[in-house]
Amino acid sequence: MEEENHTEKTNGEAVSESNVKYHTLEEIKLHNTSKDTWLIIHDKVYDITRFMEEHPGGEEVLLEQAGADATESFEDVGHSTDAREMLEQYLIGEVHMDDRKNQSAKDIFISTSGESSSWTTWVIPALATAVVGLMYRYYTLEHRSS
Repeated sequence: MEEENHTEKTNGEAVSESNVKYHTLEEIKLHNTSKDTWLIIHDKVYDITRFMEEHPGGEEVLLEQAGADATESFEDVGHSTDAREMLEQYLIGEVHMDDRKNQSAKDIFISTSGESSSWTTWVIPALATAVVGLMYRYYTLEHRSS
């Protein structure tokens, strides 16, 4: 017999039978103060309010990311295994599936634009080098024939 995973929505929060709470981006954005701080890291939602004063980087660093996706910032810092394990005690749910799709569409757009700019970073210098080379050769030949 197949088991269905039913979800019900209450106060903007979906709860599945597997006890995973799903939070919408709209709901998460509301938790952006030092007295109520939520972060998203790898599509998981953390209530880090109790950790604010203990954070080695200071409260301000966390408040900059409050109510938003802090995955990139979290990974850029290079947190230790201990920090990653400590994070689990603040886990309160996951980003709602509908909002995850929106995020990955954004990521695809960003990476596509990044590819085109990296392409131009080598083409422009290559063209400049070719032009300088041709100018050098032209002027060198002109001065020899004079």
